[in-house]
Amino acid sequence: MLVAGTWKKLGIQLGRLAAQQGPKLYKQLQQSGALDKARTAIGNAAGTAATGTAGTTRGPVPGRPVASRTAPTAHRARRISYSPDLDGRADPGEVVWTWVAYEEDASQGKDRPVLVVGRDGNTLLGLMLSSNTDRDGHPDWVGVGSGRWDPEGRPSWVRLDRVIDVPEDGIRREGAILAQSRFEQVAARLRSDYSWQ
Repeated sequence: MLVAGTWKKLGIQLGRLAAQQGPKLYKQLQQSGALDKARTAIGNAAGTAATGTAGTTRGPVPGRPVASRTAPTAHRARRISYSPDLDGRADPGEVVWTWVAYEEDASQGKDRPVLVVGRDGNTLLGLMLSSNTDRDGHPDWVGVGSGRWDPEGRPSWVRLDRVIDVPEDGIRREGAILAQSRFEQVAARLRSDYSWQ
């Protein structure tokens, strides 16, 4: 009886501790990138198991809308402003992960990070990120450094000349917030080269 009472008290204390410290611990895990790394590892493992290659698939994940429609950036010109808020709803300045169809073959694609630069109802306007070093110095790409969207910490580039329509419910996860100074570099190029405001 004494042991059962001790365990009950311990359970109550642990419950209180979890309620008090759980949200703080979860936020710290989010900020450290540990949760993103775990999700990426799980996603890559699932992609490899399903297709034999990390991240590349022959089709979208069933039931999840895909980012398969693109438009020239000037055709989607609008006002751009930095307003990230990791609240479950993607905002300009956030990097999100979604399945993006290849331009040359829409039946194939890749789960990849996309920088949100605007919104059209429930459709996000995004710019694709790449860690391919061939993008360095290319006029249609701008370097934004490394961030939590890439678990390996590689530098990334944002493609400026094509806007991807991302269905909001097609987002796999919020990846990170791009630093405001880097976002402003992207925004400046959109304003000067593609008629955004």
